[in-house]
Amino acid sequence: MKRSIKLSADDIYQFQEGTWLSSYRKMGAHLAVEKGRSGVRFTVWAPNARRLAVASDRNSWNGFKEAGYELEKNGESGIWSGFIEGFGDGDLYKYDIETEAGGRQLKADPYAFKAEVRPRTASVIYSLDGYEWQDKSWLRGRKPLFGQPINIYEVHAGTWRQHKDGRLYTYEELAEELPAYAAEMGYTHIELMPLAEHPYDRSWGYQGTGYFAATSRYGEPHQLMAFVDRCHSLGLGVILDWVPGHFAKDAHGLRLFDGSPLYENADPLIAEKEQWGTLAFDYEKPEVCGFLISNALFWLDVYHIDGFRVDAITSMLLRNFDRPDGRWRPNRHGGREDLEATAFLRKLNTVVRTQFPHALMMAEESHAFPGVTVPPEQGGLGFTHKWNMGWMNDTLKYFAHRPEERRSHHGLLTFPIWYAFDERYTLPLSHDEVVHGKKSLLDKMPGSYEEKFSGLRLLLGYMMTHPGKKLLFMGGEFGQFIEWRDEAELDWLLLEYEQHRKLHDFVRTLNRLYIEQRSLWQLDSSPKGFEWIDFRDEEQSVIVYRRKGRANGESLIVLCNFHTIAHTRYRIGVPSQGGYKILLNSDSAAYGGFGFKEQEAAEGAVFRSEPVVWHGRKHSIELPLPPLSVVILKREKESRAAVRLEQEPQSLHKELALPVPGSKRISRQRERTAMV
Repeated sequence: MKRSIKLSADDIYQFQEGTWLSSYRKMGAHLAVEKGRSGVRFTVWAPNARRLAVASDRNSWNGFKEAGYELEKNGESGIWSGFIEGFGDGDLYKYDIETEAGGRQLKADPYAFKAEVRPRTASVIYSLDGYEWQDKSWLRGRKPLFGQPINIYEVHAGTWRQHKDGRLYTYEELAEELPAYAAEMGYTHIELMPLAEHPYDRSWGYQGTGYFAATSRYGEPHQLMAFVDRCHSLGLGVILDWVPGHFAKDAHGLRLFDGSPLYENADPLIAEKEQWGTLAFDYEKPEVCGFLISNALFWLDVYHIDGFRVDAITSMLLRNFDRPDGRWRPNRHGGREDLEATAFLRKLNTVVRTQFPHALMMAEESHAFPGVTVPPEQGGLGFTHKWNMGWMNDTLKYFAHRPEERRSHHGLLTFPIWYAFDERYTLPLSHDEVVHGKKSLLDKMPGSYEEKFSGLRLLLGYMMTHPGKKLLFMGGEFGQFIEWRDEAELDWLLLEYEQHRKLHDFVRTLNRLYIEQRSLWQLDSSPKGFEWIDFRDEEQSVIVYRRKGRANGESLIVLCNFHTIAHTRYRIGVPSQGGYKILLNSDSAAYGGFGFKEQEAAEGAVFRSEPVVWHGRKHSIELPLPPLSVVILKREKESRAAVRLEQEPQSLHKELALPVPGSKRISRQRERTAMV
């Protein structure tokens, strides 16, 4: 039980300035003891309310029915507060607001820590104190994100697993299964789609009403803490999908909270998100910006969340986002940029970086807005990472073409390297790409049943070896055949079928290889971490590249064959003489592949270099290249007496170090034996 939680003059001043970043410690409903009496202190911002009281089942949901439930307004701050004896943990309440126009409305508490289970909408008094965290070593061991492996498993908590009768798993039940599964599969982080309270299941949490209330669909706040704790105990970070761009219009939520536009702008050409039926936050009000930044810090502080994927950044930055001409309001300079939202994001990232320096702040930004991951002091937005939507769109567009057509679309593979190091990127294969008629990843792949699996293994191997952090939506790891159904659990029964089970094994192996091989993540954001060996073989739809780590000579060679044609001998230039061992071959029969030249191209097979100039290098190797496959090679360590002949690419590679989309120049193979 807490003692008095009355506001100080400094609290009020900082709230009005938008700088009270721990406002959740006093705003809302908090258990307290005042003048020896136990109860709850309620505090809420509603500057345009005429009167305000607490409604509950104790007063028949009429806060003005009897004395003792009205709150007092604190001058011009617009903050109402009051202590009411007798309220306690678990009690239901809303704010009964009499508007300036004389109307009455019941509103949920914007700062409530818990809400009723939908479709009921009352706030619930809940103390977040009392959970005993066990993750001190995890918190102490957090490292800077840059140069570290990040491989994210994106999860919708309501449909990852369900009970046979359709009941949702609780946070506690998820904690028993999900962290262990993700850790065993080799992921580094779990990303949870939004958990802030929301009224409509099929909004997936992106249209919220209770920003400080972990949704009650899955149980109690302390159970969510235990879930995070369990993840940390297994070495998994937890990322939360966070939505500061817009909120739901439901009557009990933030819309017209005190009878006037408060959390939203009064101008509908700024406030209305017509494509979603929601309202944008008003970033011109410091109190609203402070509310949102305090909310971000709340999740990092109270729930030990390790970072956020910040949703729909582009819709915040551009006032004309998804709006026709005449349906948006230019900024004060006549431009389309939302200057206030931009300033808010810079402040958000500055504050988070200051208070939680190792927190991940990942932006979903889709319009090539400049400087998303550049620090605010250098003119950028300050995010740690940005979703690479260009890579995702180009890659999925390329894979949608039949293999025999891909030679004409080779630039979709090579162009993303042009900008791969402009920002710190994450490569997302997210929920958005496997819903609303877009098909599952597996079903996006053209060809026969077997070719679909080969294509998906190739896609995942290509993603894992391309510069950038990684994100895969649940179900992709075992080949969910039907696109994501947002009301039913994943089709785990598919693991009873051989191809799905072997794909699952492949993803586990690939994930672990990613963590083990520093070349795949140490220099993700630097051109020094990537080097083309051959980007010109568009005729055969093959690309070959090198991923490099910080240590001298530490590297991998990656061959991707996007065609159904297999090559009994495929020659590639290598950076130095020696033996090159296959670390991974996605065509292995163990993963459900065709097993082309299995004895020669098995994982562990070594190919010795020859002094044959190829791809501008003095040494080269020949190896079988299976159809629709990714093959990863690593040079074996030589004895100290061996002479290392690390060579710079010669004239052919120096001519063009980066790809030209649509280039017709190709490297011809001297010896080519192919089969379809």
